[in-house]
Amino acid sequence: MEQIALHTRIAEGREADYDREHARIPDELDASLRAAGVHAWRIWRDGRDIFHLVEVEDYAAMRRQLAAEPANQRWQQHINQFLEVVDDYGGDDSGIRPVWSLPAQAPGVTA
Repeated sequence: MEQIALHTRIAEGREADYDREHARIPDELDASLRAAGVHAWRIWRDGRDIFHLVEVEDYAAMRRQLAAEPANQRWQQHINQFLEVVDDYGGDDSGIRPVWSLPAQAPGVTA
């Protein structure tokens, strides 16, 4: 299982639109994401900055599968109108590079 962090930015003045559109995504998109190996996808917003945490079996395989998926193509065409930079699913991105994390258990401590 991979955890991938992503960052996108909402176009100025489109924050409420972005929030509204994510109140409930289309059922067919939900099914496509799950079929592509996504276990969870969380989104946080700070002003116009959007941060995603994706839990997925294989991120690169998911991107390839979703690039050809009609439900995702429709969603991207729709949601991209609210973003500064459009994601065309054509790259080999690997998300935001991790720098540091707090271990689940302190060093030297046993359960």
